[in-house]
Amino acid sequence: MKLYIKYMVSLRCKMLVKEELKNLGLHYVLVELGTVEIIENITPEIREKLKANLLESGLELMDDKKAMLIEKIKIVITEMIHYNDELPKVNYSEYISKIMGYDYTYLANIFSEVKGITIEHYIIAHKIEKVKELLLYDELNLTVISYKMNYSSVSHLSTQFKKVTGLTPTFFKNLKDKKRNTLDEV
Repeated sequence: MKLYIKYMVSLRCKMLVKEELKNLGLHYVLVELGTVEIIENITPEIREKLKANLLESGLELMDDKKAMLIEKIKIVITEMIHYNDELPKVNYSEYISKIMGYDYTYLANIFSEVKGITIEHYIIAHKIEKVKELLLYDELNLTVISYKMNYSSVSHLSTQFKKVTGLTPTFFKNLKDKKRNTLDEV
């Protein structure tokens, strides 16, 4: 049986879900970001208990088909930007469409309808968070970061960074109190 969990965006979330499943005596085959596959069919009572326990930890067991699709899109984007060494060199719409197995226009329309933001803006927000992370590590210069994040130039990265954060990348890097958002806040 497959379950979908909203806000499951980190390894810590996966560990928490595994612990909850264990506490309820459920055996999982797979626990991935946003998706859990368990061996058993669960009763409505166990499902409600799991839902309540996950909610206490800030996670949400999903029932709605559109919400599940949106969550899958968010997971694909999060994995693409935050958990790969390099971003795909193909168009993001093609990449998302291929991974999801749906027409991109369909996905984009549902995403915009439900989230009130385009997939493109969601990707930009995540890319900027990744740039902030790379700036905080202080291991790469802006030229390397712009290349790694598939920006056409440092200027393009700087312009987009300023549009989203109100700061230049250099100013952000020199701040004493650097503010990053968690992935589920993006």
